[in-house]
Amino acid sequence: MGKINVAIIGVGNCASSFVQGVEFYKNAKDNEFVPGLMHVNLGCYHVSDINFVAAIDIDKNKVGKDLSEAVFTPPNNTFKFCDVPHKGVRVERGMTHDGLGKYLSQIIQKAPGETANIVQLLKDTKTDIVINYLPVGSEEATKWYVEQILAAGCGMVNCIPVFIAREKYWHQRFAEKGLPVIGDDIKSQVGATIVHRVLTRLFRDRGVKLERTYQLNFGGNTDFLNMLERERLESKKISKTRSVTSQLDYEITPDNIHVGPSDYVPWLLDRKYCHIKMEGRTFGDVPLSVELKLEVWDSPNSAGVVIDAVRCCKLALDRGLKGALIAPSAYFMKSPPVQYTDDEAHHMVEEFITAPVTKDTPTPKKSGKAD
Repeated sequence: MGKINVAIIGVGNCASSFVQGVEFYKNAKDNEFVPGLMHVNLGCYHVSDINFVAAIDIDKNKVGKDLSEAVFTPPNNTFKFCDVPHKGVRVERGMTHDGLGKYLSQIIQKAPGETANIVQLLKDTKTDIVINYLPVGSEEATKWYVEQILAAGCGMVNCIPVFIAREKYWHQRFAEKGLPVIGDDIKSQVGATIVHRVLTRLFRDRGVKLERTYQLNFGGNTDFLNMLERERLESKKISKTRSVTSQLDYEITPDNIHVGPSDYVPWLLDRKYCHIKMEGRTFGDVPLSVELKLEVWDSPNSAGVVIDAVRCCKLALDRGLKGALIAPSAYFMKSPPVQYTDDEAHHMVEEFITAPVTKDTPTPKKSGKAD
């Protein structure tokens, strides 16, 4: 099927794990279970078919460097599990807007010079798919980049909680251009949100009334530093909370649910700690309580999901699909246009991968919720 030309906006920890992962799994065998990958070969695209052609950032320590070097440049602090050979991809100076918050600006200095011509860059590099890895809270910057992506004629995978794919205005803009978008806010492979969602659904399926729950997260990467600005946290809290409550067919009052990042601990680096507590009533109104602690390296935990999302987005381009891709978004993202249970979403995305459909509009199931 050829290569998938990929551009990255934001060369942080998530980009580092993604770039490392494509190199790490480039020789993975199709017929084996490969730890860390949900699909070695997805719709005839192998992991090794992902081809990095452009990278964009504003950090003066990254702009101008080769992508292979920039992904290991501080303040990036994620786990290094693979050497990355020279890519011949220069990190270009991007647009700032609201992408650099109060706390990030204390450790990141903007690169001098003008913003690169992003539309021309994407066209010149024949980019197929653009990945948005901007910091949480980059509302205006994300929307500015979406305009450039639309003008350049690329598909998009939106990995952050700025709502694009789930918003009618934006997914209609992609549809009008004949382009696909997957979003919003990437789910990790086994992260806080997916674990909390699955446990919430387990409570409901087994007849337990969930009455109160919290999810507290803290870590040492720049995402947690950035989210010390509470106003930048609003979309993240909305995304994570709705992802959990979408698994229920009744309401939990806002005072009885708290889902979101809580603090920044620098020495944890890119490690993330999650504490989940769930209280409910079971048979005979007898109380039940679950407490769970999860520890992960945050960025590698999402990279395998992004590898699949990119390939699904390229399949959509190949098939002439346009607008928000319902099935991949439901499986890969916390805030898709329509919420499904994870079992349903998994089944839908497998059908999406194997069936050369002409329209990504699966029949809504009763549990599907518009978000």
